[in-house]
Amino acid sequence: MDKHERSSTMASNDPELPDSPGDPQPGDLIEIFRPAYQHWALYLGDGYIINLTPVDESQAAAMSSVKSVFSRKAVVRMQLLKEVVGSDTYCVNNKYDHNHTPLPVCEIIQRAQVLIGQEVSYDLLGSNCEHFVTLLRYGEGVSEQATRAIGAISLVTAAASAFSVLGLINTRSRNRPF
Repeated sequence: MDKHERSSTMASNDPELPDSPGDPQPGDLIEIFRPAYQHWALYLGDGYIINLTPVDESQAAAMSSVKSVFSRKAVVRMQLLKEVVGSDTYCVNNKYDHNHTPLPVCEIIQRAQVLIGQEVSYDLLGSNCEHFVTLLRYGEGVSEQATRAIGAISLVTAAASAFSVLGLINTRSRNRPF
């Protein structure tokens, strides 16, 4: 399997197991499956990833906290993949390679290393962990997760508006004297 395709095999953190097709290569996007959401990281090599973590949490708590989704600020951290994944699962997921050209690996890694330790803005819909790692890999931030959330919010807003208008029409027709 090409390293730029999504692997359906979960990569292992166990050094005793042989390499599997899902083993990350430098510059790969890593999707980590948390109980309520997906966290994204970029593989640097030698077991390390770069990812966003909340500013106001300890490193250990930040790795699996739902609070990270609602933070307004984040810190760019280099951490061991196996420690960030913990008891969750992950896979290599370069899902945007079909319509975005990855930058050269050396450029991806250089861009990532410059950001380690930096505090950045975080917004679930406009600047989340998936946007961050895709910006590093492709030079453009992309997030299906955010697009789905925006779509759901738009649908709810449209439905609420429709019900509001229908309620207003219904109220006006009941208040007519004729």
